[in-house]
Amino acid sequence: MRDRHGLCLYLVFGLFTALAACASEPRTAMVRMSDGAELATDYYLPAGKGPFPVILIRTPYGKETDVAGARHVKRYTSQGYAFVIQDVRGTGKSSAAAGARFACDGWGAQRDGAETVDWILDQPWCDGKIGTREKSAMGVLQMLLAGSTKRLAAQVLDESPSSIYGQWAYQGGVMRWAIAEASDYGGHWTANPSYNEFWARFDGAARAPEITAPALHIGGWFDIFSQGTIDGFTSRQHRGGEGAKGNQKLVMGPWSHHDRSGQLEFPDGHEKDVPPSGKANLVDRFLAYWLKGEKNGIMDEPTVLYYTMGAVGEPGAPGDTWRTVDRWPPSGTRDTAFYLGSDGALVTDVGAAGAGALAFSYDPGHPVPTRGGQNLMYQQFGDGPHDQKDLGARPDVLVFRTPPLEAPLEVSGRVRVRLHVSSSAVDTDFTAKLLDVYPDGREMLFLDGIQRVKYRNGFEKPDPLPVGQIGEIEIDLWSTSLVFNRGHRIGLHVSSSNAPRFEPNPLPAQNTVHMGSRYPSALILPVSRRGDKTGG
Repeated sequence: MRDRHGLCLYLVFGLFTALAACASEPRTAMVRMSDGAELATDYYLPAGKGPFPVILIRTPYGKETDVAGARHVKRYTSQGYAFVIQDVRGTGKSSAAAGARFACDGWGAQRDGAETVDWILDQPWCDGKIGTREKSAMGVLQMLLAGSTKRLAAQVLDESPSSIYGQWAYQGGVMRWAIAEASDYGGHWTANPSYNEFWARFDGAARAPEITAPALHIGGWFDIFSQGTIDGFTSRQHRGGEGAKGNQKLVMGPWSHHDRSGQLEFPDGHEKDVPPSGKANLVDRFLAYWLKGEKNGIMDEPTVLYYTMGAVGEPGAPGDTWRTVDRWPPSGTRDTAFYLGSDGALVTDVGAAGAGALAFSYDPGHPVPTRGGQNLMYQQFGDGPHDQKDLGARPDVLVFRTPPLEAPLEVSGRVRVRLHVSSSAVDTDFTAKLLDVYPDGREMLFLDGIQRVKYRNGFEKPDPLPVGQIGEIEIDLWSTSLVFNRGHRIGLHVSSSNAPRFEPNPLPAQNTVHMGSRYPSALILPVSRRGDKTGG
């Protein structure tokens, strides 16, 4: 009898193994587009009788590779999804591409993504529900797809921009050299330094009213597309079309594009630590709710889940915890100006800020080197918080600090630097870095940004500032959530370069920052009213 039971178990195990093997075998189709191009598409069907909900990934990385999402095949087929992965035009075994990168993937004359969705919906194994997921460039493809079809059931956009112009190619009107140069196929990005009709084709935030898909947006404070994740969420949540508006979720953690946090290690601060059971589980629950109709409660949970960073290595320091709110930015914050003084001070009373001006020489042949921040190539330049103390000793870097804080101060939201500037050049750039200055002297980078002066009044049309004339600019440092602990200082570096993160301006310049009551240059922080009650 024991042998017969053993044989039965062996046969049952063998049957399930065979079914699993069947489910993991790809079927390949060359999906024909309306202009005759063919896109190489693999699809995997789960065991059992269909039709099935579908997970779609479109990739520029090669559909057989793990980075493209092929690692998800068993994960999703085992959950009862059909899994489709496609090489976009000009990659893998798909037809060649012409024109700018992503030109055929959005809402232009050619809509490869939307036509692929139509093809899937025509297949007998599709039950009519299609969801998309993945990160980075594959997230861009999702953003473009959402703006070109109303036939998606859900999306998971992981660490991706909502507009290519100001969140990938350029920032503050300056090319994001380290990540944009290699992506500029055919030179189209370089040829369009101003926002125009070319860039409007890749602006998902502006397209939000046409988008109908619910979405889970996941980003990191040190990710290269950090603000793009937030803007993608807010634009759809508040201005989205029917189905999208009010059905967005946002997660922001203390990591970079590679789930790293530089020279600081935040407690429970990796993707696996996302409450309640890690990022992967959250993604699965979101997709199951919208694609399978599972009543798992995810849409009853708070809309935004974010990590507030704090001082690392200081027991009992406030912050270093996950929080939830129903909208971003959190309520209860107030934009607070910390005015720059000519003595290097940062003070909240403009009358106490030392009036005057500080000048430095900018040499394009010797730019301030990139050290940490929102970088992709961390092996070369670092990513996340890195100590900037030695860079502050350079003669082309202006350094400002508050006195040591008497109580913890929380900053949650968008950070800006307003400067009154003049230059000896017909055009120049100004950079800014937000620093947490530890009592031991480390100046840890949390945010940085740049602004080209001729784009100070908007990115559609250059407006050069006459040589020597004083003008006002605003540097957008993007967003964060951070508690500066008692005894720490808030620090700010101002300069004109940060290379190769940003392309150095080719013009040498003598640049000046003006300050005081007449020229109230300031670091503007969204300060929480939690004060010293902020805690983990």
